Amino acid sequence: MKLDPFYLIVDSADWIERLVPVGVRLVQLRVKDRSEADLRQEIRSARAICAQHRCQLIINDYWQLAIEEGCDFVHLGQEDLETADLAAIRAAGVKLGLSTHDAVELQTALAARPDYVALGPVYATILKQMKWAPQGLERLRGWKERIGDLPLVAIGGLNVERIEGVFVHGADSAAVVTDITRNADPEARTRQWLAVTEPWRSI
Repeated sequence: MKLDPFYLIVDSADWIERLVPVGVRLVQLRVKDRSEADLRQEIRSARAICAQHRCQLIINDYWQLAIEEGCDFVHLGQEDLETADLAAIRAAGVKLGLSTHDAVELQTALAARPDYVALGPVYATILKQMKWAPQGLERLRGWKERIGDLPLVAIGGLNVERIEGVFVHGADSAAVVTDITRNADPEARTRQWLAVTEPWRSI
């Protein structure tokens, strides 16, 4: 499986409606602290927009809703992995991405046979408090050597100026949140990301 090198992460269908038409091909919907009805509506809206623009949608955490709403990709953190029904996810034909932050988590993730593994934070991140120090580029290289052909997603503190480094060190895709959503012109910044990742889109 091949992931687009630009992996956008946003917290609402409104963001997806705003940015996916710019040319995004891979987006994760990561919604927190909403009612089930709201979550379901967010997923439905995001799925419709992504289908219209041929963008791969990944649902964060809510694997049961993702299955019920006909989505084909979910992303789980380590805590969610402990309680998720992996057999049900696979039976539904849903692909699986997993977060990792250290060697133990990588081993746990690989045992679940994911479709990609994410490593972070590569750099310091302002998105949320992390108990892990920045991993750095060399850790990316080591992760890629361990997982082989399995796609590796770099996440945490990334911006367009740091893109080349993560790909040179083994990442297949670069995930971004705040560099776009907190930018004064998110659409323009998205176009920048699409442009700087273009060289890796055909590899």
